[in-house]
Amino acid sequence: MSNTATRFYTDIPVFDDFSRVVDDSVYRRMPEDWFIGLTDVVGSTKAIERGGYKSVNMAGAAAISAVINALGHQDFPFVFGGDGVSFAVPGEYREKAADALARTARWVEEELDLALRAAMVPVSDIRSAGHDVRVARLGASPAVAFAMFSGHGVEWAEAEMKRDRFAVEVAAPGARPDLTGLSCRWKPVDNTLGCILSLIVGPADGADAGAYDRVVGQIIGLFDTGGRGGHPIPEQGPDFGWPPKGLDLEARAAATRENRHREKFKIALISAIGWVLFRTGWKTKSFDPIHYRRMTGLNTDFRKFDDVLRMTVDCDTQTLAKAKALLETARADGTIRYGIYEQDAAIMTCIVPSIETDDHLHFLDGASGGYALAAKMMKAG
Repeated sequence: MSNTATRFYTDIPVFDDFSRVVDDSVYRRMPEDWFIGLTDVVGSTKAIERGGYKSVNMAGAAAISAVINALGHQDFPFVFGGDGVSFAVPGEYREKAADALARTARWVEEELDLALRAAMVPVSDIRSAGHDVRVARLGASPAVAFAMFSGHGVEWAEAEMKRDRFAVEVAAPGARPDLTGLSCRWKPVDNTLGCILSLIVGPADGADAGAYDRVVGQIIGLFDTGGRGGHPIPEQGPDFGWPPKGLDLEARAAATRENRHREKFKIALISAIGWVLFRTGWKTKSFDPIHYRRMTGLNTDFRKFDDVLRMTVDCDTQTLAKAKALLETARADGTIRYGIYEQDAAIMTCIVPSIETDDHLHFLDGASGGYALAAKMMKAG
């Protein structure tokens, strides 16, 4: 498939200083004929309370995986939000993306026992409503750049989706998306400083844009005392566990019920080989475990911006106290709305097209509530 349609996105210069997410100069206006796709797990808080947070994350990542595969692995902008995603595609790929979402919603219902709401919103409608969509590319590693959105158009589109506008209907029973590459084999990432903090910060209604940008910059700086921005994953990468805790979920993504046992055995066997390689550091002709682990840490989206700031960071007691004081002061003066959630560890859900290349993607969230429970606090406040 030609990359001509998505060249608008790939031609955007990459920036590598996360503090510039509030710098308008790194963003480009989305073309008028593009669409914003969104998903949201309905009732995610209750699912988390039942212990289903890994499934909630899997539902979100599945939508990205399905669209990536439907579009033939073209580069397009997307942001993982824990219990939902947002992305953008050219108008000519609207139907393929919508079909992928419809199939994902059916798969989430039948395999994860969750309801996935989905929508495709025209950028032209967003602008007609008085909002905008701009996109930037943050370089995570030489092989991966993550999208950032601004302009409050994505935020408006999400609100419209929750009003059941622009809805993508669930596909027919038994329909399945192509989820090739979707996996979750890494061990949970334990905190080393005190807690894993999931944080969401958005502008309050009517807030001064400059004041909001300054608060975002202060928060980013607060967690960057060690030079890694509060990254929870060690520089050498995460630990690989066996058997993988996500074995059942990955098998559900890869195979129908009829082939599920065979797929579980296959994943378990490959994971056992991987565990040996990661433990010993032995290389094969096409796989270097030490390099792969290091790239995994680099290619992890532990902080992002899509009209709101989202971060999952390793946080000590002193920094946590400073963050809470800063956030509460900014909330009280009408600049921000925010939510935070503290937990002991983080979890990853991954998209790995090939273990032989460096363009694998890793979506990070808190292990016991993360962004979904931070968002619950944000709405309540």
